[in-house]
Order: sequence, then structure tokens, then C-alpha cells
Amino acid sequence: MATISPSASPAMQEAAKTPGASPLGATAAAPARYRPSPLVIFSACLVLLGAGGPLLLRIYFVHGGQSLWLSALLQMIGWPLLLPPMCVSLFRGRRHGIANLLLPPRLVGAAAVLGVFYAVSGYVYGMGSQALPLSTSSLLIATQLAFTAIFAFLLVGLRFTPFSANAVVLLTIGPAVLGVGPGSGRPAGQSSKAYWVGFCEAIAAAAVTGLVLPLVELAMERYGRRTGPAATAPPPFSTVMQVQAVMGAAGMMVCLLGMAIKSDFGALQAEAAVFGLGKTNYYLVLVWAAVLWQLLNLGTVGLISCASSLLAGIMIAVILPLSEILAVIFLHEKFDGPKGIALVLSLWGFASYLYGEKVQKKQEAQKTGDLELAAH
Repeated sequence: MATISPSASPAMQEAAKTPGASPLGATAAAPARYRPSPLVIFSACLVLLGAGGPLLLRIYFVHGGQSLWLSALLQMIGWPLLLPPMCVSLFRGRRHGIANLLLPPRLVGAAAVLGVFYAVSGYVYGMGSQALPLSTSSLLIATQLAFTAIFAFLLVGLRFTPFSANAVVLLTIGPAVLGVGPGSGRPAGQSSKAYWVGFCEAIAAAAVTGLVLPLVELAMERYGRRTGPAATAPPPFSTVMQVQAVMGAAGMMVCLLGMAIKSDFGALQAEAAVFGLGKTNYYLVLVWAAVLWQLLNLGTVGLISCASSLLAGIMIAVILPLSEILAVIFLHEKFDGPKGIALVLSLWGFASYLYGEKVQKKQEAQKTGDLELAAH
């Protein structure tokens, strides 16, 4: 009969006392109890809440908005909303030393540079949104997942699984259907050239976004390591908010400079006066667009910090069906066959990735349990 040493875990000691029981049974049950962390769930909810941001941006263009730099600014300018919760979080963690809770200088610099890239992405996204229906541009932006996967493989060592590779392929084929379908989803009265320019602009925005997400993950891994008491018990979402605030501030400065060069500030009042929904609703659209985009951005950075850039890309793509439904309901956009096929392929890709993640986590937990059992 095997003996159990005093250093063995209570679960193993109890298993040794029970006939027919083994520690393996307790270990094998662990994978079934895997749950994402609360911060991952919270960040995912923020991304879903931010799904109205693209809709409001499209409403801005449909009803007379013309400023591309303003559309980019709306995606950046909401960062001051983070200041109150960020200050509260830092105050609550002051026992670790405020200096230890602030971002390291190199991470601040990296986040500022990434904010500039994100502003460029927002500008290009605005160009695509201006030229394309929301349902079409949303499907094209969904290809950012493919770009995110590729850049994550190159920059942060992402390992492809059959499920993630299948998701990338499906999310690439889906938007291609829009390009070869009858009419290609082109709005009535729009020239073929303008449509294809918008098509390429949306793909370019997806590529820039797909590059920025892994770069954020790389910057946080390389420059976000802390020392001192905060290294063992940092306020993780305080770090997320600080990174997003720096990116938002840097991106906002780029957008304000672009607006100044294009003399957009003087044209805002005239644009509000002729806005299709009225002057008051013009400013409401701008304010709520900034708020919703901030929720989307914060959730994205939170997912990168608490999980991975690929999961952030997945959640950005998950708002695709929401954007499709909102565009059909509120903007009365046509939902034709090619869009339906592209949507099904995209959802298939999402489901493939999520199932693959579940299988991989289960296998990793099983492997860890086997190693712990072998060690005993």
C-alpha cells in the first residue's frame, strides 16, 4: 500500500483514505471549473457597450457630417472620463506608494507613440465609414482579426491552433464575398470608384488596428514590469486606464492638429446648422459617440492587459453582428445576400476561435494537473 507523506496536499491525503479514489479524479475536474477572470468579463462588457460608437459615427456622416479629423477625434477625446476612476483607484492603492502605481516612463512613451498610430487608424476608419454603409464597413473592419493574428504571431509569439487558423481564414473570406457579390453592397448613386476607395480604406484601417493591438501587448509586456510593493499587488485596471489615457491624449493631439490644418474648427457651427437631425442632436451625436468609443477603447486595452491582443481582436469583431442589426434598424440599410453570407462566415469564424480557446484551456489545465500529480 502506498504511503502518503506529511507534505502531501489534503486532497491527496483524503483520496488515499477513500477506497477506489485517487488524486487524479480531483485534478481531472479542474478543467471543467475554468472561468475567465472578472476583469476580462468586465472588459468584454465594455467592448459590447461601445458597439454604438460606430453607429453614431455613421449617423454623423449620413446626416451631413464631413470632417474626417473630427470623426477620428471622437474616437480619442473621451479619455478625460477616465480621470475620476483612475484617481480613485490610485488613492485606494496609495499604501503601495503612488510613484510605484504610476506607469513607468518607457511605457508612457510607448503608449503615446501607439496613440498616434491609433489616431491614424481612426482617421482612415472615418474615411471608410464616410464612403460605405455601416454594415459593409463593419464587416470589412472585422478583418482586423486576421491582421491581429498575423502581427501577434510576428511580435508576441502567438501560436496558431487549427481553430484560430480556421477563424482567420473564415474572417478573410467573409469580407471578400462583399467585393465579388452583386453590386458589392454599393449604395445607390455612389460611383464604383468611390466605393472601392472606401473598401480599401476600411481594409487599411483594419490593418493598422491589427498592428496596434499586438504592439500594445508587446509594450505592456516589455515596459510594464514594476518593482517594489506594487509588483506583488498592483491595481491592474488602474494600469489599463493609465495606458488608455496616455494613448487617448496623444491621439487627441494628433487629431486636433489635423483639424487645425484643415480649418475644421471654424466649420463646426456651419455643419451643426445644416445637420439633418438638427443642431441639438448634432452635438448629442458627438458627445455620445465620444463616450461610447471610450468604452470600446478601454475595454480593448483591458482585454489586451488581462488576456491577449488576439482576444481583444475577437471582441472587437464580436460587435459586428450588433453593428449589422443597429444599421438595419436605425439607418434602414439594405441587408442583402452577400452581406448575409459574409455575416455567417464571420460568426462561424468567431465560434471556431472561441471553441478552440475552450479546448486549449482545458488541455492546458489537464496537462498542469498531470504534471502536479507526477511530481507527487
